[in-house]
Amino acid sequence: MEANTRQMLEGKPYTPDTEELYRYSREGHRLSQDYNKTYDTETKQRQAILDQLIPNHGKNIYLQGPIQFDYGRFTTIGDNFYANFNFTVLDTCPVTIGNNVMIGPNVSLLTALHPLVAEQRILRQQPNGRLGDYEYGAAITIGDNCWLAGNVTVLPGVTIGAGSVIGAGTIVTKSVPENSLVVGNPGRVIRTITEKDRLINFPY
Repeated sequence: MEANTRQMLEGKPYTPDTEELYRYSREGHRLSQDYNKTYDTETKQRQAILDQLIPNHGKNIYLQGPIQFDYGRFTTIGDNFYANFNFTVLDTCPVTIGNNVMIGPNVSLLTALHPLVAEQRILRQQPNGRLGDYEYGAAITIGDNCWLAGNVTVLPGVTIGAGSVIGAGTIVTKSVPENSLVVGNPGRVIRTITEKDRLINFPY
């Protein structure tokens, strides 16, 4: 692994236009599109693509599609994972997802960051002829047994504690403790999930 790629994964400033990262990102984008061209009944084809796109995954993972990964190889997914439509992962820094995690439609996990000062993020032609800039990022971790509802966005550097639920439309800007119910923009913990939340306690 090149030094520039290690810097990226460590959250240090890097440039995405190196030969290695260019090759990794093109592969991640191609495999994402290959997956999106399959039907959900084509389980063997889908599994073969996921094995290439996300080599660090557990058992029983299902991504409805369409999906979009920046790299895929820098994402780790545990067992018994489900993602609904339009799952987007910008894994310029590691994305780690635990076991038994459910993802609603239109969820984005975004580790990438750009400089706030304009002159530091302007695209410039690099010696290899490509346009490039300097970027950085921060890892995202989602603990076991979490549910992220529809249209949730998780921002760089966030850890979501095990057993937490993120309500629809929430933008998660900071880490949350285990067993938290989080809603809003920016997301805020409104309470802890307890035994009282079991379905048996709801009058249907």
